[in-house]
Amino acid sequence: MPTPSAPLPDDLAGLHDAVVGWFDDHARDLPWRGTSEVLPDPWPVLVSELMLQQTPVVRVLPVFEAWMERWPTPADLAAEPSSEAVRAWGRLGYPRRALRLHAAAVAITAEHGGRVPGDHAALLSLPGVGEYTAAAVASFAFGQRHAVMDTNVRRVLARVVLGQAYPSTSITAAERRLAQALLPADDAHRWAAATMELGALVCTARAPRCDVCPVADRCRWLALGRPDHDGPPRRGQAWAGTDRQCRGRLLAVLRDATDPVPKAALDAVWDDAAQRERCLDALLDEGLAQVHADGTFTL
Repeated sequence: MPTPSAPLPDDLAGLHDAVVGWFDDHARDLPWRGTSEVLPDPWPVLVSELMLQQTPVVRVLPVFEAWMERWPTPADLAAEPSSEAVRAWGRLGYPRRALRLHAAAVAITAEHGGRVPGDHAALLSLPGVGEYTAAAVASFAFGQRHAVMDTNVRRVLARVVLGQAYPSTSITAAERRLAQALLPADDAHRWAAATMELGALVCTARAPRCDVCPVADRCRWLALGRPDHDGPPRRGQAWAGTDRQCRGRLLAVLRDATDPVPKAALDAVWDDAAQRERCLDALLDEGLAQVHADGTFTL
């Protein structure tokens, strides 16, 4: 096992028990989760992980439920055109994720007999599946021992173990070694889910609820008096007037239309012509939109 760059807590088993015990009592009942006894089906886990990237649970839930009702297996999704995936994605944002999920469903159907693979390397080979998603699916759906490092997990480990308000902007090798060293020998997938939930519900970014935290007595950041973040300024993502907003407006027109859309209908939703054309070109290049011979557009 790689040696972590930071000292591990003295009572690592106690830390595990406190966090997982809290999770058993307070975990949200989410449709892609299993139980302490039964692992969930891998397909809903994969779908949820792609939907949850940079998107809160409350926005994902209705889209996820409609998606799973329509496409309960990868083969069901693979049988439909990718434009239907983009349409069903609705207003979750970052719609390229819909294309990646469709492409993953096609690969799963063609190369893995319609079943999400459990092998970590096979998961990584799927379109749109990176290191985090592969680790999450292998852990949550197959009970494997992987360090699952989303923003919530990283924040919990930064505070409890390192005494820092926030982790670094990007994951470092030292952070990976620490997360790996903290994994329990057994039921590491429960630890992964529990630390993620703790970060989402208690050890939040802006208003941590240290008074109800199950590891407050073990938290180095709390013991140090909750020192302020001393790294680069943390800036929220801008939205108004950005290319993201413009792309969203254009896609909304295409998504809501039942017939091909004339260019004038797209021009009407964004005043800045140069920005609008740039964003429309990007949607065409990425396969999120297509233009027909008569000059109309569809998903």
